[in-house]
Amino acid sequence: MLETSTPLESERTHGLISGVKNIVALRPNAIGDFVFALPALFALRTAYPDAHIVFIGKRWHVDFLHARPTPIDEVLEIPMIPGVGAPENQPPNHRAEESFIADMRRRHFDIAFQLYGGGRYSNALINRIGARWTIGSRTPDAPVLNRSISYFFLQNERLRLLEVVGLAGAKPASLNPRLNIIDDDLMEAYAYVSPLRKPLAVLQPGATDPRRRWPPDRFAFVGDALANAGATIAINGANDERPIVAEVARRMKAPAIDLSGALSLSGLAGLLSFARVLVSNDTGPLHLAQAVGTPTVGIYWLTNLFISSPLVHGAHRSAVSLRVECPICGVNNLQQRCAHDPCFVDDVNAEEVAEMACSLFC
Repeated sequence: MLETSTPLESERTHGLISGVKNIVALRPNAIGDFVFALPALFALRTAYPDAHIVFIGKRWHVDFLHARPTPIDEVLEIPMIPGVGAPENQPPNHRAEESFIADMRRRHFDIAFQLYGGGRYSNALINRIGARWTIGSRTPDAPVLNRSISYFFLQNERLRLLEVVGLAGAKPASLNPRLNIIDDDLMEAYAYVSPLRKPLAVLQPGATDPRRRWPPDRFAFVGDALANAGATIAINGANDERPIVAEVARRMKAPAIDLSGALSLSGLAGLLSFARVLVSNDTGPLHLAQAVGTPTVGIYWLTNLFISSPLVHGAHRSAVSLRVECPICGVNNLQQRCAHDPCFVDDVNAEEVAEMACSLFC
């Protein structure tokens, strides 16, 4: 059914909107967040096959998605706007922001999707773009859009975004869409790990939030179990995670390839595409691996499993800590964060994770 009535109607129908030629979607955050949006983006492409879909992201989106087949036709980099892709206390650059908004308005978008949280700052930005329809999620204090769903923290992010695009009649096309690998990904990865060696298993012991970092000795235990099963072990990490990667390698009995700071996001995607399994904290590479089709064992803190869990679990396993109270001060961290950064997942059993990983590897 095509939508022919005007925005802000009293009867909220969810059919396809008529006359849609240009769509813009706002989601300027990290790689895991982009992966969460893939089912929604594929749903939009299927619902509006002839529309030009623009994605507003960060610089890494422009670089990583260049020449990569996706449901997106064009990627634009957002300037540093406080609360939208930048910290709330970021000093504003009014000239860059106004220039960006003017460019968006000249494009005459039919639908602007806010896929970036509760909308306290992002809904105002979306409204300034001047699209015929504005659609997204919102908290009670966020500006009103033409169509919206209520934003609640502890919800699966993939499902939330599917519900948002569903407000424009876009139905799920796939619950587990793949992210395409290109030649550049593989060429970079091959410089560090040859796919002709023993089958590869990758460990990812870092995470931005220290509360989500499983201890290095547990990763080392799992790495040795996978090595005993016949795997070449590679340990990945960002440049600032070198000490964590080195600690895992030091504690392992088997040799391991230290990839800390070595690979770009493109190279990491290539590496993961030919790995047999990834064992990882809940962080970007875990979700990237799931998007390129690599079996994963994810080590989740309870709240993160609610938000980050894949929608299809056939080749993925979850090891979950149910701890909600800080082991130092006893404060419940579900709705607030105390001043401490202890590991909230150190009660996840290493033997169980090793069993999951080896079953996927073999």
